[in-house]
Amino acid sequence: MTEMRITGRTGIMLMLADPVAHVVGSHRLNDRFAAEGHDIAVSPLHVAPVDLATVIDALRRMRNVLGFGVTIPHKIAVLPLLDATTPRAARIGAVNFVRRDAEGRLTGDNLDGRGFVDGLAGQGIALRGRRVLQLGAGGAGRAVAFGIAEAGARELVIHNRTNERAEALAADVAAAYPDCSARAGTNDPGGFDLVVNTTSMGMHEGDALPLDVAHLAAGTDVAEIIMTPAITPLLAAAQARGCRISLGTSMLDAQYVLVKELLAIGAPAA
Repeated sequence: MTEMRITGRTGIMLMLADPVAHVVGSHRLNDRFAAEGHDIAVSPLHVAPVDLATVIDALRRMRNVLGFGVTIPHKIAVLPLLDATTPRAARIGAVNFVRRDAEGRLTGDNLDGRGFVDGLAGQGIALRGRRVLQLGAGGAGRAVAFGIAEAGARELVIHNRTNERAEALAADVAAAYPDCSARAGTNDPGGFDLVVNTTSMGMHEGDALPLDVAHLAAGTDVAEIIMTPAITPLLAAAQARGCRISLGTSMLDAQYVLVKELLAIGAPAA
């Protein structure tokens, strides 16, 4: 692997989060950039919600910043602070990567849904014609729900702690993809082909499981978007019941090509 040397010529990317200790995306992106010979460095940045607007304004003025990632809890809150969003991000109502151009203009996109679907495909898990239970309707959950419907799922049931939020997301998905039967529902995994956890349950030690794993059939695929720990309690329990699992890091790894497209990162200099 090419050694990373950060100089004044290095393009800088940041990953905005609160808390920040769980962020592993910067490490994985750095490894990929270095392996391909790109002079780009990515670092997590711990930004509290109260400071988000101040930090975004500062990033506009930092001329060696190419862009930045956005994760919990900023994916929705960042929207009004940007100059523009892609049609995909506008439809989803959340952003997870932002491009900064030479004039300091910030354009947000959402690569979570496409990355999630591509990550599943890389492990042989298809979505077309399948029944999917999604847990969570937050910023990442919105992107994943749209991605699942776009990939051809037959049915999408969304469970959220606040049912009104699940109903609103299901209505938005159904309006955009009428061939996918989307609705709010319970967290009972019985009868589903795929269960997706988009909540933060499992990120912290002592978190409760987001569903009753006793109702998981061995033929059900179970996917996470949590990246740390790689094997969450839900994935461990699903694996023990014979389920095929998909790690949260698969979603990020699949986004690498999409990030390069967003930031217009071409071939490295010879």
